[in-house]
Amino acid sequence: MPERSERLSLMTSEPSGDIPEGMSPDARDTWPSPELIISWLGDQEIDFEFRPGEDLPVHDDPEAVYAARRFRDVLGRFGSGVTVVTAVSNDEPVGLTCQSFSSVSLDPPLVLFVPAKTSRAWPLIQRSGRFCVNLLAADQADLSNTMASRGTDKFAEVKWTPAPQTGSPMLEGAIAHIDCSIHAVHEAGDHYVVIGRVLDLVTDDDGDDDIAPLLFYRGKYRTTDAR
Repeated sequence: MPERSERLSLMTSEPSGDIPEGMSPDARDTWPSPELIISWLGDQEIDFEFRPGEDLPVHDDPEAVYAARRFRDVLGRFGSGVTVVTAVSNDEPVGLTCQSFSSVSLDPPLVLFVPAKTSRAWPLIQRSGRFCVNLLAADQADLSNTMASRGTDKFAEVKWTPAPQTGSPMLEGAIAHIDCSIHAVHEAGDHYVVIGRVLDLVTDDDGDDDIAPLLFYRGKYRTTDAR
């Protein structure tokens, strides 16, 4: 198996042969950034939980590379919001940027998010038994990137307050905060499906219906268009 730098070169270098059958000739135009490719290859610098399949390691077998690219291209056509899932573990704030989030049930009120088994933040969140989902606003792409990093103190310049029920960080400027206890955890391949029981709901928009969300679509941050 090539080293990480060699595998990155393989994934990002100019094509040396024919385009695989079924792959668009302009596929390279939508190829994610090297930083995100590194995260898929298992690098320890990124903790961005995309929807399942987005962060799978990619081997150097051409068929495996094509299959992974096809999977990501198709799933990338489903736009979603961007969240940061936070908790307090050992009296320290922890968090991860998470695209794979959804509501589940109204009665009882349940939500879910899907962390990878390789996530560093998830074991700390699990240990706390609780978490807060912060729905990011359109101007919080930098915050998303900060919380996706695996730095030792990524909360150093992040403003937050404790959630009323769990004490988990509510990030300043987020559209809404969903405060939860861990209801159930299910193993799902190389991910976990984490079900949260909603304890409290908090919004920071002061009734402003025009506040725009941060979205992720086809490998890029986006937002809604004002109409």
